[in-house]
Formats: sequence, structure tokens, C-alpha cells
Amino acid sequence: MSNSNECLISRRDVNFLLLDWLQIESIIEHAPFTDHSRFTISATLDLFESIAKAHFTPHNRKNDEYEPQFDGERVTLNSEIKKALEAFSEAGLMAATQNEDIGGMKLPTSVDLAGMAYMFAANAGSIGYAFLTKANANLLLAHGAADLVDRFVKPMMEGAAFGTMCLSEPQAGSSLADIRTRALLMPDGRYRIFGSKMWISGGEHELTDNIVHAVLAKIPNSDGKLPPGTEGISLFVAPKRLVDLHGNLGERNDVALAGLNHKMGYRGTVNCALNFGEGRFTPEGEAGAIGEIIGEPGKGLAYMFHMMNEARIGVGLGAAAMGYSGYLHALDYARERLQGRLRSARDPSTPQTPIIAHSDVKRMLLAAKCYAEGSLALVLYCAKLFDETRIADKAAKHAHALLDLLTPVAKSWPSQWGLAANDIAIQVLGGAGYTRDYPVEQLYRDNRLNPIHEGTHGIQALDLLGRKVARGDGLALLSERITTTITAAREDEILAPHANMLDHTWKRISCVTEALHALSDVDERLANATAYLEAFGHIVVGWLWLDQARSALALRASPEADMDFISGKLQACRFYFAWELPKIEAWLGVLDPVDTCTLAMKDNWY
Repeated sequence: MSNSNECLISRRDVNFLLLDWLQIESIIEHAPFTDHSRFTISATLDLFESIAKAHFTPHNRKNDEYEPQFDGERVTLNSEIKKALEAFSEAGLMAATQNEDIGGMKLPTSVDLAGMAYMFAANAGSIGYAFLTKANANLLLAHGAADLVDRFVKPMMEGAAFGTMCLSEPQAGSSLADIRTRALLMPDGRYRIFGSKMWISGGEHELTDNIVHAVLAKIPNSDGKLPPGTEGISLFVAPKRLVDLHGNLGERNDVALAGLNHKMGYRGTVNCALNFGEGRFTPEGEAGAIGEIIGEPGKGLAYMFHMMNEARIGVGLGAAAMGYSGYLHALDYARERLQGRLRSARDPSTPQTPIIAHSDVKRMLLAAKCYAEGSLALVLYCAKLFDETRIADKAAKHAHALLDLLTPVAKSWPSQWGLAANDIAIQVLGGAGYTRDYPVEQLYRDNRLNPIHEGTHGIQALDLLGRKVARGDGLALLSERITTTITAAREDEILAPHANMLDHTWKRISCVTEALHALSDVDERLANATAYLEAFGHIVVGWLWLDQARSALALRASPEADMDFISGKLQACRFYFAWELPKIEAWLGVLDPVDTCTLAMKDNWY
């Protein structure tokens, strides 16, 4: 069995992506990152990696075997989760990207996410609590009043409280316009919240003294009716335990656990149905969970998207990390497993060969390498864009537009193709792959959540085609960057064929985009949005592979060049353009002209 601690994320690849390809050192020349250097970046990554290996990997299997239990009063979790998260918080990693006044070190997000990749690869279920908490804190920092930051963000950054996001309801998943949770204004300016929320990760536990719920709800109109649509949605903080103006914990709020959802994977993160305002914790008082509004009434969904977009990139990171770990486990197994002989050496008296020598296994591993390393590159590229939005210069506006465009891709592409890397890992291990004796089957089950998590694949497709490519400067800016890479790559004889292929495919998808947005029938335009997302995501990752190949080639001049690593990057790029980029034409084939087969399908025809 392979050593799970050695099959998390390749540090050599992380260093290449951050330092050689993304050139993060150019970011830390600017405020607010000037306290950092190549040394502090390396030391921080060392810290993430060591905590992942020492505190998270050891209980990953236990999380899967002993999922959360609810006895009607309290939720019981694997006790090692609490210890691991305490180590994470005590090391300052919960607040790593924050300012010093709340315990942070102003770490670039690109470095933070590279470090978090180790945590997701080690134990997605346990690190999920920290991931949600960091996003909840960033939401409050961006949109909450100063007193909310003092009372809720600081405890979260210290690991004394964890955060959640409460959006979905039993009758309203992605259709948030249809939520029914209501918030009634009290004389003191706070609200009493009534309603039920579903699929709430981290919604109830005893890992911390408090849980900070960010809750979407509607404030009734003067006639008592809930406003229709999304414009009437507001956002509230409704903690598990009330917090007074001095930050002291008070009585239990009226937030009750209705039950646990039992998942096929990701079992370490408790997933809950919560009832707000059912009166269980106010037997002698007025029912209703006490909530404090974040920002202005009616703008809650816009505020929540701050957290959701961060969560979507985080989902992509988790999917990339689990896909990456699965790939490394498969690679390790293929190097050790002896099975069969090459066709050119069929003499049964000769020794069996490691399966990595067989062409089909090479094909699978190359595909998994492309998916895993491509996914991580995509997410870290978006993280660098976020860092650029924090630098006060003209590049910030461009970075924001590009990040807005690429967010649905950063969520969906790793969720699909990182999972494909896990599927391949099971196949490489053969019969051993679907046994519990090896970690690849758990990695697959854990990762299977991510195509659904934070907006399904189809929701991301509608967002990309219906909104993102049609607004702002994002698409034009992306086109400029792709063209720059193509022009530079054409100067190298190795990369020139890939550059020409990318140029042709990008022009093709640009024409299809124009044709789709020329359609007056919105249902027809979006009928095959998922195929558009597939094509768009594949070409974006193809561009990133070509750009990585350029950076890898540049390393050859160094006397310390790692030629095996460089050759691996170039071969993966070659494979991607030979095997993956041609898939785009099939997806575009149902978009221009639009194939209306699915649109015309009727319920009773099934």
C-alpha cells in the first residue's frame, strides 16, 4: 500500500506553478504583501504540508468509517477532527490571508490556496470546517459592520468559532428566489428568523464554542407577504449561541438541528438540516432565532455571492487536490505493481514488468496528470487574479473582470476532471482500486460531491454562457492573454503546433459565442449551455497547459534544471493537445447550429 503522506500534492509542481509560472514574487513587491519573500512563501508551504501530514492524513480513513451521529441531543464526531483543526488554527493558518489586527499574516491568496491544497488532499472532510469559516469571515469583513467583525470574525480567526452558509431550503435548492425563511424586525433593530435550511455543511457540532451562521431570509412587506424574487433577500448573522456587545457568549439561539444528511463521501464534514425559530431553545420566551442584518436590506444575495464565489473556487481547489492525490497514488502503485509482459517480450520465463510500462496504463496516467495538474494550475491562476484585485493599480480592474469570468470554470472544470482523475486511479489499481485497502475509492467518493457543491455543473454553465461571457471585459481580456501565449509559443518549434491548434480552436469558440448570443430565444441559446461550459473549460485549461510548457522550456537553461520534471510537463502538454483539445469540436457541434433535441424532449417520452 502506498504511503498517503507521500501522495498528497507534488511540492516540485507547487513551486513551479507559484514561482516559475505564475511568478508570485511579482505580487509580493506590492502592498499589502510586501512583508513576504520567497523564504516566507516556502516556510508557509512547509507549515501547511507538515500540519496536513501530521494532523489530517492520519484520521482521514477514520472520518470515512465513523461518520457523524446525532442522538437527538448532540452530534458526535471523530474526536481527531477537533485536534487537527486546533493545530491548524494555532499555527495561524485560519487567519493567514488577513491583516495583523485580527491575527493574520497578509499571505497572498495564491500561496494560501496552494497550502490548502495539501489539506484537502490529506483530509477533505476535516478541513471543510476551516474552509467554510475562512469564507464566512471574508464575507463579514467585506460587508459586515465593525461590531459584527469584532464579535464574530475575530473568534473565527482564532478557531474559537466556525462559520457556515445557509442558503438552500427543502423546497428551494439552487432556486434561491423561492426561499421562504423570513426575518421579522424587532424593536431593538435585530430580527427573529423563522424557516428551515437544508444541506448545511458544518451546521451543528461541538468542535467550537460557537457556530456563526450566515443566513439568507426575506423581510416581509408591509402586508405581511414575502417579497418575490431575489431582490427581497437579505443576509443575517444568526449564531448558535448569542454574543453580546462585548463579545461574551450568551444563551443558546433558537437554531435547532432537524437531522443529519448521510453522504456517500466527505463524511467528516457534518451536513445538516437546520430549523430556525421552532422554539426548542426558548421554552419560556418568544420563539425565533435572533439574527443581525449584514449590510442593507434586500441586498443579501449580492453579499452572499461574495462567500459563494470564494467557496466555488475553494470547491475547485478541493476537487483538484483530491484528483491530484488520486493520480499520485495510482502513479505510485503502477510503478510497484508487476503484471504481465510487453508484447515484444512474451517469453513467460522473463520477469513480469511494472504496469507503468504498458501503453494503456501510460495513457491513463498521462490523462490523470493532465487533469490533476491542469486543475491545480487553473485554481492557482484564479487565486493570483484575486491577489491582483487587492493591489491598488490599473491591473486590479482587469483581474476582477477575468476572475468573474473564470469563476464558474474554476469551480466546474476541476470538479469534473479532477473526479475523472480519481476514476482513472481506481482503474489503474484494477481490482484493488475499489477495495477499502487503498485510498483511491474514498478519494473518488469524497470528490463526487464537488460537481454538485456550491452550484451544480449545469448552474455553472448557465452562469458562464448566460451572464459571464456577455458582460464586462472579461472575455476580451481572456482573448488578449490567450493570444499573447499563442504568439510567444509560436516562436518555439516544439510548441508552435500546439499554438496553432489553440489559435484555431479559440477562434472557433469565439464565433460560436457570438452566434449563440445573436439568438433571440433565450431558451434555445441556453439549451446546450453545459456543452459550452465543457468546451470553454477545456480550451482555458489547454491555454494554461501551453503557458506552463513555455515556462518549463525556459527552465532548461538553468544548470540546476530538473529535466525529468520539464520533460513531464512538455509531454503532458503534448498529450492534452493530442487527446483532449480535439474533444472541443464535438461539444461545439451541438451549439452552432443549436441542436434542439434536449429542448424538444417531453416528459412522457422518457
